[in-house]
Amino acid sequence: MTLSTLPPTTAGTPPRTDDGAPPQDPGTTRPRRRARLPRPSTGRAIAVVVLLAATAGLYLWDLSASGYGNSFYAAAVQAGSQSWKAFFYGSLDAGNAITVDKPPASLWLMALSVRVFGLSSWSVLAPQALLGVATVGVTYASVRRTLERWGTPSAERTAEAHRAGLVAGALLALTPAAALMFRFDNPDALLVFLMTLAAYVTLRATERASGKTLAWAGVLIGLAFLTKMLQAFLVLPALVLVYLVAAPTTVRKRLLHLLGAFAAMVVSLGWWVAVVELVPASWRPYVGGSTNDSVLDLVVGYNGLARILGRSAGSGAAGVGGGGGFGGSAGITRLFEQVSAGMITWLLPAALLLAVVAVVAIGRAPRTDARRAALVLWTTWTLVTGLTFSLMEGTYHDYYVVALAPAIAAGVTIAGAVLWGRRHTWLGRAGLAGGVALSAVWAFVLLGRATGVYESLRWPVLVVGVLAALGLLVAHRLPRAVAGVVLAVALAGAATGPAAYTLNTVATPHTGSIVTAGPVRSSEGPGGVRGFDGRTGDGRRADGATPPQGQAPTQGQAPGQAQGGTQGGGFGGGGFGGERGADTALVQLLQADAGAYRWAAATTGSQSAATYQLASGQPVMAMGGFTGSDPSPTLAQFQAYVAAGDVHYLIAGDQMGGGRDRGTASEITTWVAAHYTASTVGGVTVYDLTQPTS
Repeated sequence: MTLSTLPPTTAGTPPRTDDGAPPQDPGTTRPRRRARLPRPSTGRAIAVVVLLAATAGLYLWDLSASGYGNSFYAAAVQAGSQSWKAFFYGSLDAGNAITVDKPPASLWLMALSVRVFGLSSWSVLAPQALLGVATVGVTYASVRRTLERWGTPSAERTAEAHRAGLVAGALLALTPAAALMFRFDNPDALLVFLMTLAAYVTLRATERASGKTLAWAGVLIGLAFLTKMLQAFLVLPALVLVYLVAAPTTVRKRLLHLLGAFAAMVVSLGWWVAVVELVPASWRPYVGGSTNDSVLDLVVGYNGLARILGRSAGSGAAGVGGGGGFGGSAGITRLFEQVSAGMITWLLPAALLLAVVAVVAIGRAPRTDARRAALVLWTTWTLVTGLTFSLMEGTYHDYYVVALAPAIAAGVTIAGAVLWGRRHTWLGRAGLAGGVALSAVWAFVLLGRATGVYESLRWPVLVVGVLAALGLLVAHRLPRAVAGVVLAVALAGAATGPAAYTLNTVATPHTGSIVTAGPVRSSEGPGGVRGFDGRTGDGRRADGATPPQGQAPTQGQAPGQAQGGTQGGGFGGGGFGGERGADTALVQLLQADAGAYRWAAATTGSQSAATYQLASGQPVMAMGGFTGSDPSPTLAQFQAYVAAGDVHYLIAGDQMGGGRDRGTASEITTWVAAHYTASTVGGVTVYDLTQPTS
């Protein structure tokens, strides 16, 4: 594969555009109308289809092995498929007692799928996989468009931009974190797609200084906010900076366009927030994760400052751990340590190095240069997001790093293409060689953290990388075809490590709330506990036994919910990590005469409630929300529900590892124990709320 060589510049001559035309005044005029780009050939169209089909095959392969993935979100999807009210608010249950602790946008796609195809692992997870395919396609389009729109339009340039886009798409598809989260039902899949699409739209707007197009980027970020709240804003500095720097119009118009996009974003996210805030609390479910039943509290507290600053930061922080939470201690090296490193950082050092060298190589190109604008966007995205994840003091999960995947893939490809085009210069060759060598050395380190076949790859990857780097140093003296082979070998060597980890991720079922990608799964949690999934760094349990994977669920369990059967990671059972199915006898009890009640049962904690709900198909109230600490329902509210005959059973808390009786949940359990007779069903304590003690 080759990319066109840029013509060398002559020292002392006025700066000129890449196609040899004198530059325009980028601060006051729009660029001259460009010649129409060549139409894409059938061969290139086929190549794109192959890339997307291969990605779909990778992400859809044996998808049902993970069952419902995270039962917390799967239960909300089930509820949304049964109740439009639950669909709108993102309720955990169709009885609409409480919402999940995130906005509902990601649930909407999955709930619509379940409404059409029925509840199954595929109907829940397939939309996530297709979002991954779409994200790969958008990344391809972004890189291709950037590289084909500078210089003189030509068939050769278009073909080379197309090949670079394919490389970027493939690198994204083979990122372990992407393979994990695009096969899982957390909100991150839709979040990453929307952020990537917003970046593409922003680059399109920057080309022509189009305020209308930029407004659509604001709409997309608003929708991303409705997916995972403030995490969507991590890309805003990149989007604002690239438009402010590179749009071909006056500063005043650039600022006005940005204000218009901001307004579009506020409207895009604000309508749902306004509805939830304005609708009386008695008409809607409690906002899970908040302390006062307010979305604004959830934004600022639990999903906002508490994530960044830790437990002491704000009103919603009760359920958010501080001091580094689940992903090790906060610090500049966090992403390069433990599990996060193998999930995302294979090309991160090279991406940063190549971006710096490429910007230097672009030199005195016009302010509106498309290549530099794209590098500013993708690199700023990488830096802001990476530093935020590294330094945040609140809860951090390793899978968050999927938000870096498109930026790294696009950034490293564009920077590499720029330097490949300048391989006739020492700077271009040295930059490429340095990036390839750095990737090889870092892959050597990462592969050394695993065992077996992964560790055995470290030396071949290092040797291939070093040899390819040496070959790139003399690329200008090699025949064009030979130089292309050297570049292809360098790319193959750089992709080997992440591809191996991605294949491991696809082959491993994942359930629970804390999931990781790749064969290295040890981590540090609160108190220094290693291995949330009970495994050591080589994927074995601490006692040396190999955990069963993909075993069939027992009767009464949802697909993928067999005990110990999948990689989850958590506090055991059905808690924050690997999930455990409900007992068959208890499921049958919940299903009996369930249609006469608003909730078949109530239990402490969303994880426990979700497990029983998915197994029985009936609404189960989660007292206290995700951690059992939310003040919902109050004792008075629960007593009113019981008096009205809305709740059939209470299942004693902490039976599934999903929540502990505390706060109002503890008060409710104490009251029920004092007024109703306990029975044991499948080893679980159950109270029939229609049969009070005499």
